[in-house]
Amino acid sequence: MDTEADRQQLGMIGLGRMGANMVRRLMRDGHRCVVHDVSEAPIATLEAEGATGARNLDELVAGLDTPRAIWIMVPAAFVGSTLEQLAPLLDADDTVIDGGNSWYHLDIDRSKELRPLGINYVDVGTSGGVHGLTRGYCLMIGGDDGPVSRLTPIFDSLAPGLGDVPRTPGRDGPPAPEERGWLHCGPSGAGHFVKMVHNGIEYGLMAAYAEGLNVLAKANIGALDHEADAETAPLEDAEYYRYDLDISKVTEVWRRGSVIESWLLDLTAEAYLRDPQLSAFSGHVSDSGEGRWTIAAAIDEGVPVPVLSAALYQRFSSRGRSDVADQVLSAMRAGFGGHAEKTDSSR
Repeated sequence: MDTEADRQQLGMIGLGRMGANMVRRLMRDGHRCVVHDVSEAPIATLEAEGATGARNLDELVAGLDTPRAIWIMVPAAFVGSTLEQLAPLLDADDTVIDGGNSWYHLDIDRSKELRPLGINYVDVGTSGGVHGLTRGYCLMIGGDDGPVSRLTPIFDSLAPGLGDVPRTPGRDGPPAPEERGWLHCGPSGAGHFVKMVHNGIEYGLMAAYAEGLNVLAKANIGALDHEADAETAPLEDAEYYRYDLDISKVTEVWRRGSVIESWLLDLTAEAYLRDPQLSAFSGHVSDSGEGRWTIAAAIDEGVPVPVLSAALYQRFSSRGRSDVADQVLSAMRAGFGGHAEKTDSSR
């Protein structure tokens, strides 16, 4: 923040894992925040840190000067009901910001619904997770030019800034917003559309690491005893699979100068160091919708996305959703070949 004029007010609805830390990052830069949540504890905590608490939406709106800017940081399923309660309290030229992971179709619809009231609607795909307080948040923004421009100081405070990331060769002059960590992607829905695809890519990257590490984890299969029967594929050349690899050390060395180094790999290395067997995790992998929407968009566009779709389907499988298909496969094998089902096999 450079001047007093850059300091703004912001209302924040939703003080969960990301919303509360976003408020803290904004207050560090001198912005005044009025905060609300359905629970009292996070409101009181942020009040103690300098925010103004609001126990209901009326208090939140009353605590902000016009034109107001109110950021909604709640699960996507609750954005609609929150807007229904909030919109009647607002004035023309106020701005509502949806910073969660809403479906971009809803952004377009909500923007149309609020426009006759003179209320601006801005969608902001927000990436940074629980580490955003220190690392900053990558922001992908959709909406009209006017309200987006007015919110520039807010976006600059939340985004990482240039940091220690080298500028892309060929870029010069003052750093553009995208170099500072935020981008006005286009009209309503564009921000969440870009974030949607971002999360679809995230699924694919995560799956690639997970599958590769699984191959490494099973690389000692040649040292194990194997049953010899009609239901077990023989292991050819067992001598080539006698590597008892330390996955924690592998992920650590990959972090240092390899082509596949990334923040996701950093987090994986940390997890393996804390728990070499990852015993705290069952392998039940959820999806919050963005991967599905990415594939739906790809189908509408006629764009092939085999990696992203496979990554999504693997998440379904991790939750036991392939159970019937697996049973059918076993039943067919038993039917055509009399193959007995084996419940435990290393191969």
